[in-house]
Amino acid sequence: MKRLGWAPLALLAACVSPPPYHPPKPELPLAWKVEQPFRQGTPRDMAPKGAWWLRFGDDTLSSLAARALADSPTLAAADARLVQARATLAAASGQAWPQVSANARDTRFRITQNRPLNNNAAPNFSTTQNDAVVSLAASYEVDFGGRVRSVIAGARASAEQAAADLETVRLLLTADLATAYFNLRQTDIEIQVLSSSIDLQRRSLELARTRHELGAGSALDVAQQQALIDTTLTQIDILRRQRALFEHAIAALIGTPAPLFSLPADARELRAPDVPIGVPSDILERRPDVASAERAMAAANAQIGVANAAFYPSISLGASLGQESRKLPTLFDAPSLIWSLGVSATQPLFDGGRIRANFDFARAGYDVAVANYRRVVLTAMQEAEDGIIGLAALERASLQAGVAVESARRTLDLVNVRYEGGVASPLEVISAQQSLLNAERLASQLVGQRLLSAVFLVKALGGDWEGPQKAMMGG
Repeated sequence: MKRLGWAPLALLAACVSPPPYHPPKPELPLAWKVEQPFRQGTPRDMAPKGAWWLRFGDDTLSSLAARALADSPTLAAADARLVQARATLAAASGQAWPQVSANARDTRFRITQNRPLNNNAAPNFSTTQNDAVVSLAASYEVDFGGRVRSVIAGARASAEQAAADLETVRLLLTADLATAYFNLRQTDIEIQVLSSSIDLQRRSLELARTRHELGAGSALDVAQQQALIDTTLTQIDILRRQRALFEHAIAALIGTPAPLFSLPADARELRAPDVPIGVPSDILERRPDVASAERAMAAANAQIGVANAAFYPSISLGASLGQESRKLPTLFDAPSLIWSLGVSATQPLFDGGRIRANFDFARAGYDVAVANYRRVVLTAMQEAEDGIIGLAALERASLQAGVAVESARRTLDLVNVRYEGGVASPLEVISAQQSLLNAERLASQLVGQRLLSAVFLVKALGGDWEGPQKAMMGG
């Protein structure tokens, strides 16, 4: 009879399940809009997954990235949050198993004579006695409403979300580092351009002074050329300040105090790699922030299951077995055996709407997670498309800037020849020098912008993040 009595309860518990999770499917285009001369690159399979910065071929950047991944406090905090989430999952999973505990007690106590009477005909007496107990107790919550399953599902989704958040922090950390580094290198190139221009301007100043001393030029010519040099020197000081700020940012990202960190100037021109773009749907698998938003939806859906379980009875099974005696020598005798076996069930009847309010709150939380997921996907689409179009436009601009530099250099050469021959005016020389300087500075800035756009596109596409987010749980 007992076995038949438990069977309907177990069958009913199996029928009450948490709500199924059906994540929304965002509308995604079949391909990106690209512009010439954009080239779709091919990923290097031999490159370590995730180490996208190696594609730039800069040993200094690679070294800085390694230091940032090892010493960044931001990354360490994200890693600790993942450890916490996995510990929470382990704790939640334990709720699916019976809880067993051991108890031992040895007490001596006094019962008051003035306690309420159990029988009016039998007076109370004050007694002092011992009580020794050893026992094992077991309890098990029947997951009637799916509460335990929902708690475990939510903890698992949260742990997977923490893993995705860790990948997001790693991607943002290395992207911010590369951004600061390439800004610094672009500043080095621009400072070199200004320094070269100063050398050229000083030669023109010497020529103006010589012509003035020979009576072929005026003091105004000398003053104008000197003013140009002073302006260029001021611009160099401004760029050096900007470089220091980028250097300080790099120091913070790699976990080093700014006063203890410095990078030597390096004006080498770097080239941005060809970034593989794939198809738009790849973003759902590659971007860790998209994976994190999706796991947040799963966790919110599980909370609906937890709230829904409160409508159903809470059923617990309990059993205990032990020995109790007032004398230690007889503690383990057969007459000292104690045991209990029972089931308890609690069904809310009236709570003033608290359970319904909690359920509505959980449903609204899921709606928030869905809206946030759609926002993250749309932002990812926007950032990727911006990066693709930006690289194409900068590619064309860089080619045109190179042509403009050559044209400005030829113009300056012709003006210098005319000036030395007494045909061109000093103002024409200054104008040609300024035009060349502007063209060279623009070209150097475009070098940096192309590198920064490549970093932006890599970040927008999710770096070299591999596989679905669930695989990260084993890391």
